[in-house]
Amino acid sequence: MNAVFKEAVGQNYSIDAMRHAQEMTWRAIAKLAELIQPGMLESQARELGKQVLVDLEMQRIWHPLLVRFGANTLKTFKQRSDGDPCLGENDIYFIDMGAVWQGHEGDAGATFTTGCDPEMQACAQAAKALFDSVQGHWKKAQVAGLELYRYAEEQAKAMGWELNLQIKGHRVSDFPHAIHRGGDLGDFPDYPNAGLWILEIQISHPTKPYGAFYEDLLA
Repeated sequence: MNAVFKEAVGQNYSIDAMRHAQEMTWRAIAKLAELIQPGMLESQARELGKQVLVDLEMQRIWHPLLVRFGANTLKTFKQRSDGDPCLGENDIYFIDMGAVWQGHEGDAGATFTTGCDPEMQACAQAAKALFDSVQGHWKKAQVAGLELYRYAEEQAKAMGWELNLQIKGHRVSDFPHAIHRGGDLGDFPDYPNAGLWILEIQISHPTKPYGAFYEDLLA
């Protein structure tokens, strides 16, 4: 399947609507992060997130809401959390939301910390910094998706973190993007165009049982 088909969209697709969906998703993440507090169970945070999305009048969920606490930050999207951990006073967690606004798919994720553990804070910051570096490479060098994740792995190692290559980004568009069978960004052999792909970054601490996640639209 060539790049044209992998980047196909529906009749109602609009880059402005994609950006609006992304803006609303980030608004929802920020609201949920304000509500999450030490002592809360992972399942409780997830239920709060669902209500936040309802309050922001999303049209529907297009992928399950994820909230991961502590060691569960090492889990990929398809893996179940281990148990139902309670968020600690000095802890790390991430939020991953995928919802539809104006018929378009928003998808974003970010990592947060509680307390003042410097290594956890550095891990959360590194995921965002690595995302920014890879996105900058996409804009400047206009390389293929395959090259983006090769570059991401190289940069993660240089920063002292391990990149999880089980997740390599994916398509989004007007709902549902899945009919276009775009595959993973990290397997895309051409230059990925703006407003169609989510760049996912998941890193792990080299010796401790936690990691960090950050994703956003290449736009």
